[in-house]
Parts: sequence; C-alpha cells; structure tokens
Amino acid sequence: MRLEHVNVTVSDPKEMAGILEDLFEWKIRWEGAAKDNGYTVHVGDDEAYLALYSPKKPLADNGISYGVQNGLNHIGVVVPDIQAVENRVINAGYTPHNHADYEPGERFYFDGPEGIEFEVVSYA
Repeated sequence: MRLEHVNVTVSDPKEMAGILEDLFEWKIRWEGAAKDNGYTVHVGDDEAYLALYSPKKPLADNGISYGVQNGLNHIGVVVPDIQAVENRVINAGYTPHNHADYEPGERFYFDGPEGIEFEVVSYA
C-alpha cells in the first residue's frame, strides 16, 4: 500500500506547481477544471503527486495549521540527493531550518510557497 496523492488548496496552482517542479524536479501530470468551478494542477512524479486546487472564490487565511483541526502541518518529500535539493531551496529564496541527521536518514524543513511547510528527507 502507498499514498498516491494529497489535495491541497492554494491561491495559484500553476505558480506553485512551477516552483515545485524546479525544487523537486517534478513534472505536471495533469491540470484542468475542478470542483466548484475551480482549477487543479497535479504535480509530482510517476508514483505520487500533489493535487494543487484553487476554488473560483477568494481564499481565507486560516492561520497556523498546527492549531487547527484538519490543518496540514507539513508535506514530506523523499529525495535522493538532499544537498542538491537544499541548494535549490536556498536559490529559490527559501530558508532551510531544523536540520537533523538521524537513523535512518537526514532531513531539513523549509516554509515554501503559500507558507506550506515542507520536510525534505533522504535515506541514501
């Protein structure tokens, strides 16, 4: 069993997908009309993806997710070369933090597009 996708509401799915393509070397798998006259972009690899959804109406900011029921706390991405991804994160203007080297791998976090926190992990 494996996780296939996570659907996240964002303000600009195309812009966020472009950033994630650059950071994680992902590709857009599909994009088009979605629920309630919204728009969705699926970005990821051949195994899994993020469905980035935006409704037609403007979005409300719900604040910090760790204090909200059903909040999205972070998205974890496994990468083969953590240093290369960290360099791309820095070059894109984001600040890596909370680095750790632990069994079975190493990790760091960054607050990415739309303020969504990402955990980048390598088991290499």
